[in-house]
Amino acid sequence: MFDSIYSASVTPAQFFAMAAAALVSGMLYSWLMSFRVRANRRFFIVSSIIPFVVGMVLTFVNGNIGAGVAFGGAFALVRFRSAQGSADEIAAVLIAMGAGVAFGMGYIAYGVLTLVGMGALFVALSSVKLFDHAAQQEERLLKVTIPESLDYAGVFADTFQHYLKSVENVGVKTTGMGSMFRLSFRIRMKEPGEEKAFIDELRTRNGNLEISILPYVEAGNQL
Repeated sequence: MFDSIYSASVTPAQFFAMAAAALVSGMLYSWLMSFRVRANRRFFIVSSIIPFVVGMVLTFVNGNIGAGVAFGGAFALVRFRSAQGSADEIAAVLIAMGAGVAFGMGYIAYGVLTLVGMGALFVALSSVKLFDHAAQQEERLLKVTIPESLDYAGVFADTFQHYLKSVENVGVKTTGMGSMFRLSFRIRMKEPGEEKAFIDELRTRNGNLEISILPYVEAGNQL
């Protein structure tokens, strides 16, 4: 069951068996990942066919050094332009590619177990609070836009001291064609119920420009 189905030369029956197993388990894997990975529909369509694509490439190479070099050169000519993926998306693609290697070597059972098992494990680990810490859940990302005429060094110090348990400046950048600054802080509120009062006091300092408070874990890569 766990032996490779490939012999010295790959027969059509062996190839189609690999293709069917890779596509079916790939779709099941993408369906499992869709419960936890926040991505659009196209991402799950692509991740469901990656195991078959990788397996097909390895099947065609099948120990042929010349074919392997040719495939490597062809892929080197392809330029991928895409937005940076989240950790969940990257992990999903890597798992799918790893299973594709197993399919390409003819180890169908290992490929199916890798996709279904890792998909189920990902869902299970995402459902428990094993890696959630109270301090991290309290952290927020505060973004404050101020006019360029305002010296932002220490301008909110007294407000931060009154409302925040901790604060860390994590970024400053210009916006509005250089006419404004956007300050980013990692904060922890003393009293979460005072969030509106905290924002209202910041508004009196920044000229009623844009202010946002977001979960730091989800927004930390969007400074």
